[in-house]
Amino acid sequence: MNAKQSDTLDNASLQQLAAKALTRYPDALQGELALICRSENATFVVKLADGNRLALRVHRDDYHQRNEIESELAWLDALRETGIQVPEALVTQDGERVQTLSLGEGASRHVVLFKWIEGEMPTTEVDPRAFAQLGEVTARLHQHSQRWQKPSGFKRIVWDHQTMTGEKGHWGRWQDAPGLQPKDHPIVEETLRRVSRILEKYGKSSQRYGLIHADLRLTNLLLHKGETRVIDFDDCGMGWYMHDAAAAISFVEHHPRASEWVEHWLAGYQRVCALSEDCLAVIPTMIIQRRIQLLAWVGSHATTEMALSLGDNWVADSLKLCQAYLATEQCALAVS
Repeated sequence: MNAKQSDTLDNASLQQLAAKALTRYPDALQGELALICRSENATFVVKLADGNRLALRVHRDDYHQRNEIESELAWLDALRETGIQVPEALVTQDGERVQTLSLGEGASRHVVLFKWIEGEMPTTEVDPRAFAQLGEVTARLHQHSQRWQKPSGFKRIVWDHQTMTGEKGHWGRWQDAPGLQPKDHPIVEETLRRVSRILEKYGKSSQRYGLIHADLRLTNLLLHKGETRVIDFDDCGMGWYMHDAAAAISFVEHHPRASEWVEHWLAGYQRVCALSEDCLAVIPTMIIQRRIQLLAWVGSHATTEMALSLGDNWVADSLKLCQAYLATEQCALAVS
């Protein structure tokens, strides 16, 4: 396995690291720390004495380098200047937004403290129009990406067919997904061959491929007083814009309402900018590619809360999606 599972530190060690990092910020930003999420990184809420909150992110090792995190923050700065509600990093007493803490023996962790963003996280149980809001804000991000002049030294992770689903993919190997048997490999391999052919033909023109969020699903969307706010840009990088359509239904591509959600996403997106027939046609391919990428993620994150919550049928449902895609190129979704 070539991808590490989130972070190798236990919760107590991460808590100590977060507490040490917090001491480097001004007194007004000191507060009570509580772990709220572990996935690629560990995220803590900082409860301040005045009742306000902050979010402290402890990066796992061997995923993003310091300059890549600085690049993420640069995009967030540029997005906020256009009025898009995204996280804002705070500075330490030394004026740094990304601090690096040594753990000894050459190991270290990067830490960023963000202002808290208020809002309610929608779920698949809410009105499907939430997906329209998600599509609309995604289109605004893509418009900004296409016209933004990246600063010198800007560097982010690359999401292409090989780095998502190849043998050395960023999230590991799809073959390592728990419950996926060797006899099941041929159908996934055939699916990936078709995906590769279609994406090679689709290409990477500047109108189709650029800086994307790459994990823009409902869990990374907050709704607050009529505003739509986007969080967790940790995976942002260079990828196909329509990959964000696939990411919108991550882990639930097999759900009976998946087609409806995609249709609402597209309606919201096209309220901001139109999509070509080629872009619409490639979405099922993006969806099945994403699902196989998630097989790899589950394989390298098998003991995480998210992976365990998927249930015993998730891998079997993934294979059914592959079969439907090979039969119809629609991935069981009626995309229009």
